[in-house]
Amino acid sequence: MNIEEYRNYCLSKKEVTEHFPFDEDTLVFKVLGKMFALASLKRWENGEAFINLKCDPEYAQELRAEYENIKPGYHMHKKQWNSVYVHSGELSPKLITDLIDHSYDMVVKGLPKKLRETL
Repeated sequence: MNIEEYRNYCLSKKEVTEHFPFDEDTLVFKVLGKMFALASLKRWENGEAFINLKCDPEYAQELRAEYENIKPGYHMHKKQWNSVYVHSGELSPKLITDLIDHSYDMVVKGLPKKLRETL
């Protein structure tokens, strides 16, 4: 997965917007104002691409045990976020998109019912 595929996939989801709230390097995707995916553009350009994704805490532990290239979220709450290293070759594009979907779904699940109903 390259940066454009990642960006297009995230933006294809309902009510998703992209932002640079922290700096000009960190691309953040939000669903109805809540962050579900972020990545450093500089790291992506340097071949060190990873995406921080929200994850169910138990599932996060399972993924980290199974895959060397899924680690606790870099600069994030380690229990609820994973850093998914996409250029490793270990992770299939399907797994990466499934993890993006999972992150999106986790954030949507935490939204107030009135907002969830707009999706």
